[in-house]
Amino acid sequence: MPDAFKKGLRDGVPIFLGYFSVSIAFGVQAAGKGLTPVAAMIMSLTNLTSAGQFAALDVITRAGTLLEMALTTLLINLRYLLMSSALSQRMAPDASLAGRLIASYGVTDEIFGISAAQSMPLEWTYMLGAIVMAVPGWVGGTAVGALAGELLPLSVTRALGVALYAMFMGVVLPPTKKNRVLAFLVPLSMLACWAFTRLFPAVPSGYRIIILAVALSGAAAVAFPVREEDGDEGAAAENNRP
Repeated sequence: MPDAFKKGLRDGVPIFLGYFSVSIAFGVQAAGKGLTPVAAMIMSLTNLTSAGQFAALDVITRAGTLLEMALTTLLINLRYLLMSSALSQRMAPDASLAGRLIASYGVTDEIFGISAAQSMPLEWTYMLGAIVMAVPGWVGGTAVGALAGELLPLSVTRALGVALYAMFMGVVLPPTKKNRVLAFLVPLSMLACWAFTRLFPAVPSGYRIIILAVALSGAAAVAFPVREEDGDEGAAAENNRP
């Protein structure tokens, strides 16, 4: 078993635990909207995105069209295009197409977070290990929630819905302790998102994330460039400069 795969499995354990608890809330809501446990599990297996799946439930409930479903899902998941593009640049040039396709299936916020934190080149088998660990948590929690139906009180399901954001913060915040640039950019991004939402409330959340991600990452790349010719030590020094 490749070392990268085993490391992906190990790093995927907290994601499994978080996904399992959060997806219970989705399973409960899916059952309340009339989906069978099998249908809810298939949705989780093929989407792997809480926001997209909750939005899809709303479209299903309103008997929306397939076009509306496609556009809604595309809009909400646009950020994964940026994440996939970023990870593709970190992989070895000789990474197989099959490996890249497998890795692309599991590009979620959390798997992107742990993958982006790995040293280059990123092994696709590392992402495979994280996917193998995380996906059963998301699908399994959905199954438990769908089977439980409306037995869980509303206060519990709301609390589980907040768990996803707490889990993502757990992925993002630790690297800021070692990197002063990230320590500056993370709160700046949060402040920019809040300000953008207040100033332009009509802009959908998917477009808002894309606009801010491009603007902030572009500004950071100009202000704190990483020179590849300097190697790992030079990159580390560049990233940690004030």
